[in-house]
Amino acid sequence: MKTAAHMTEYPVDSGPTGVSTEVISFDSTEQMVSSLGAQDEALRFIEASFHNVTIHVRGNEVSISGPGAEVDRIVKLIEEIRVLAAKQTNITPELLQQLVTMLREQTSSRPADVLTQNILSSRGRTIRPKTVNQKTYVDAIDRNTVVFGIGPAGTGKTYLAMAKAVQALQHKEVNRIILTRPAVEAGERLGFLPGSLNEKIDPYLRPLYDALHDMMDPESIPRLMAAGTIEVAPLAYMRGRTLNDAFIILDEAQNTTPEQMKMFLTRLGFGSKMVVTGDVTQVDLPGGTRSGLRIVSEILQGIDDVVFRHLDASDVVRHQLVSEIVSAYGRWDEAQQNGGQDTPSRRNGQRQGWKPR
Repeated sequence: MKTAAHMTEYPVDSGPTGVSTEVISFDSTEQMVSSLGAQDEALRFIEASFHNVTIHVRGNEVSISGPGAEVDRIVKLIEEIRVLAAKQTNITPELLQQLVTMLREQTSSRPADVLTQNILSSRGRTIRPKTVNQKTYVDAIDRNTVVFGIGPAGTGKTYLAMAKAVQALQHKEVNRIILTRPAVEAGERLGFLPGSLNEKIDPYLRPLYDALHDMMDPESIPRLMAAGTIEVAPLAYMRGRTLNDAFIILDEAQNTTPEQMKMFLTRLGFGSKMVVTGDVTQVDLPGGTRSGLRIVSEILQGIDDVVFRHLDASDVVRHQLVSEIVSAYGRWDEAQQNGGQDTPSRRNGQRQGWKPR
C-alpha cells in the first residue's frame, strides 16, 4: 500500500499475536512537523486513543506496531492528518478526536473531505461541517428547497443553517435572510418579564443575533436590518406573508404547534429556501399540546424537495462532555418509554423531585 506520504507496509508478523508493523515516511521535516506537531502532539494523542499500539519516530519516519486492525486505522488517520495539514488546517486535539470518531464509524465519506468543506470565512474564522452528518445536512441545504435539521443541542444545526444563509446572501442567491423563532416560555411567562413587547421578545431571538455577529461584520448588521435585508422576528410575525427570494430559518421548531408549522411552511415564495431546526426532546409547549416538528415528517413524507436530516450525540461539537450528557439523557428517556428501571440514579432523581423534559 502506498500513499503520498510514502507509506511502506510490512507483512504481518505474526502468528498467534496478529501483530503488524507499518512505517510512514514523510517527504520532509517541515511536512512531518505540520502534520504531527513540533513535539509530536498528534502521535501522543494517537497513543492515548489506541490501546496496545507502539509508535516510534526516527528521523522523518513513524513506525507503528500493534494489532492489525488498529494499525490500519492509525495509518489512515495519519494520512488524513497529512492531507488536512497540506490544506493549512490547524491540527487541534478536537480535530483529532473528530478524525478518530469518523474512522471508527467507518463512514463512506473521507474525513479530510468532510473537514475541509468551507462554507463561510469571516473575521479570521472558517465555518465548515465537522462530522459526516453535518456534511450531509449542509449538502441537503444546497440541493433542496425545504430542509429539516433535527437533533440535540450542540450539533450545529442552527449555526450551519445560518452560515448557509449568509453565504447565499453574499453570493446574491437570495435578496434577504429571515430568521424566526416561536416565543415560547421555558419557565418564565412573557407577561411577567420587564420592558416593552420588543424587549420581552428579544431574549428569545438573542441566539440568532449571536450567530449573526460570528459570521458578519457587526457594524454592518444594524444597517442590513434597517434595510430589511436581514430580519429577525418571532414566528407570529410571519402570518399572512409570502416570502420571495429569501433564505428563511425557523429555529426551535419543536415549540411550534402543528398549526404554526403549517402556517410557516406555507409562507414559502418563489426563489426562496427554508431550513427548519429543532430538538424534539426539548419541547416547552404547555402540557398536552402537540409539537408541530414531531408530526411534520409524517405529514410531508414522500414530497419531493423536502428533506429531513437527523443529527445525534456523535455530532455535538461543543465540549466533549456535552455529547456524553446528551447520550445519557437519551438512554434515560428510552428507559422511561420502556417502563423505566428502578436504578439508583432514577430513585435519586425521584427523591430530588426533578424530571427531564
